[in-house]
Amino acid sequence: MVGIHEFRDFQRQVRLYNRKCFWPKLDSTIVIISSIVLTYLFKRFKAIIVIGVMLMYEEHVLKVIINSKYLVAFTGAGISAESGIPTFRGKDGLWSKYDPTKLASPWGFQENPKLVWEWYKWRMSMIMNAKPNPAHYTLALLEKMHILKSIITQNIDGLHQKAGSLNVIEIHGNIWKVKCTVCNYRSRLIEPPESVPPHCPKCGAILRPDVVWFGEPLPEDEWSRAIGEASRCDVMLVIGTSGVVMPAALIPNIAKSKGAIIVEINPETTPISEIADIKVPEPAGVFFSKIKSLLRTFQ
Repeated sequence: MVGIHEFRDFQRQVRLYNRKCFWPKLDSTIVIISSIVLTYLFKRFKAIIVIGVMLMYEEHVLKVIINSKYLVAFTGAGISAESGIPTFRGKDGLWSKYDPTKLASPWGFQENPKLVWEWYKWRMSMIMNAKPNPAHYTLALLEKMHILKSIITQNIDGLHQKAGSLNVIEIHGNIWKVKCTVCNYRSRLIEPPESVPPHCPKCGAILRPDVVWFGEPLPEDEWSRAIGEASRCDVMLVIGTSGVVMPAALIPNIAKSKGAIIVEINPETTPISEIADIKVPEPAGVFFSKIKSLLRTFQ
């Protein structure tokens, strides 16, 4: 863990670094306006962003991060794509190949629990072998430096925790958690079940993954915490989310309505792009590997 004295020394070094940045005299308002203009040009003309502009993004996103008072990250499937875990939407997404109503819904599970569990067993095997990428590790580092306060994630893969993050709010559940379809039994698996569907050791009923399926409400405690963090933050990093899954997609809008700066890291244009103050059109792992290198300068 980084102590408070080391962190204050870090902040002093950042202020010194800021004076040497590409735009040494610009305040945060101009940085945001400039980023909005660049984002518009990128979306309108599909412009190629040259290395110099990307360096500008890195430097100014770093400044926004370091100068934040309460930084929160909101992550989606895109952050885990570089770890080999497929996303759900888009041309190559899982939902372009599989029917979500049969594999990720209560009625699909009721109709064929064995099929649903075979799907989840396959995904568990894939996730078990996946490793966090630079985006996961950089967020964990920012938390250890007492800069990042929490991560709100739509992902169920547990890669944030595997990277070392502690304050993770899983609003869609966790693939390794199971619950009974009849009684109040809950547990956590350490590997995919040998036979499917697994049964409750307490009452004998079928177990189900403790994740949120289509048509189900979000877990009340996690959703309440997520709203609280979104309302409190002054900067939100929105990373790798399509911005279309409700009600999770409301999180950046809640933060924006409370005056937070929204930084979107996503190579795709999403509904969040419309409210983003800074848009970084790069994959999360690529961008955060550069941010992590810059952070090392001050450690």
